[in-house]
Amino acid sequence: MRDHSRHGVIAVGTLAKLGVTPSTAYRRCVPNGPWQRPLPGIVVLHNAQPTRRQLIEAALLYAGTGAVVTGLEACRQHGLVRLPDEASVHLLLPADRKVISSAYVTIERTTRLPEPVIRDGLPLAPLVRSVLDACRRLRAFDTVGALITEAVQRRRIHPERLAHELSMGSRRGTSVPREVLRDIVGGARSVAELDAMRVWKRTGLPPLTWNCELFDAEGRFIACPDGWCGEVGLAWEIDSYEFHFGRTDYARTLARNTTYAANGITVVRTLPNRLRNEPDAVVAELLAAHRSAAVRPRPQVMTRRLNVR
Repeated sequence: MRDHSRHGVIAVGTLAKLGVTPSTAYRRCVPNGPWQRPLPGIVVLHNAQPTRRQLIEAALLYAGTGAVVTGLEACRQHGLVRLPDEASVHLLLPADRKVISSAYVTIERTTRLPEPVIRDGLPLAPLVRSVLDACRRLRAFDTVGALITEAVQRRRIHPERLAHELSMGSRRGTSVPREVLRDIVGGARSVAELDAMRVWKRTGLPPLTWNCELFDAEGRFIACPDGWCGEVGLAWEIDSYEFHFGRTDYARTLARNTTYAANGITVVRTLPNRLRNEPDAVVAELLAAHRSAAVRPRPQVMTRRLNVR
């Protein structure tokens, strides 16, 4: 019987073909019975806690032929990690199917059913669709920002593909991802940098260039600050373990900052939590640094914008 199951999950209809009547199958799924029924018509052939894979398989069996996993679960299967804990499984189905959501399964019928990407035997929506389907159901700016910036920063999705997918689908639930995407196109590579963009706008100063490389007059590399005000030669660093990929990279970033002084560059360093907890104080620090930088000769620094592809 397990040979006919998917990771120990089987449809009641399949059991009937194997000689187990529906009444027998459901009787075995009563509390303390040997089996369990996570969804209508679907049985797990043991009574222990189902694995995540078993819950996904049960969802696919429940939805039927043509179902495609999307949203957070698909993002997880694609390898993204900055994801909120989410027990539900979001599935896409053709628009003419009549299956409805049940228990932990969210069914979305669509006229834009994507060609699935098969990973470990699971039919997944392409990552760009999975990310935006997840974002449409999220409400927190931080969560949406973390998801999109991870996908872009790890070079799994180019922002142009996200913009195209946003233009093709429904606008429902897309205001936050559209805002995040605008800032990412502007240069942000993390949620902290998205917050930094908002704080900088409050200063009323000219726009920063985000994530550009700096070189001295001889063409030697200096650093890559999070924000750069070329008008006065002011660099802004958002110092964070999380968004510089670990303590080693963080230490390297601090060491690189020491080269700023040798090149006459004014630097402001800000911890990410202050962007939200003390935005007025950060604005004041930026304005003071800008005034200080403006009264001395502008350093001879050349820039090159990083490619986000």
